[in-house]
Amino acid sequence: MGMQAGGRTFNWQYLMDNKYINMKNVTGAAFLCYLTGAAGDTYTLTEAKTAAGGSAQTLATVTEWWTCTGDGSDAWTKHVQAAASTVVTAAAATENCMFFEVQGVELSDGFKYLKVASTGAGIVTTMHTGLIVQRTPANLPAMGV
Repeated sequence: MGMQAGGRTFNWQYLMDNKYINMKNVTGAAFLCYLTGAAGDTYTLTEAKTAAGGSAQTLATVTEWWTCTGDGSDAWTKHVQAAASTVVTAAAATENCMFFEVQGVELSDGFKYLKVASTGAGIVTTMHTGLIVQRTPANLPAMGV
């Protein structure tokens, strides 16, 4: 069997709400967020210089994001906004699930960590994309270091 996608094209982690990820050796990150019950949520993108949040500041680069129910019953719906550090999902079942992407070149000079925080009880999952160094999943570095 050839090399699988995990480790070749992406590295993914679950339960990453309010946790920094290192953007070293990747070209981007995708954030998939979910809050059940048509409650709506606000997700905030922050960049930092260190894994502990040194010099943290919001990163206002999100211009498009996508929503759906998250149960496979509908297609993604595109949303467009002026560049912002937040994504606000509506209190509707069709916006339970949301994702957006950030490219590494969007970070400010000297910043190499990103996090997304939910203001509600939303689940945030993170996927490194465009892995510069490809490895088997067992040899991928931890995302936060």
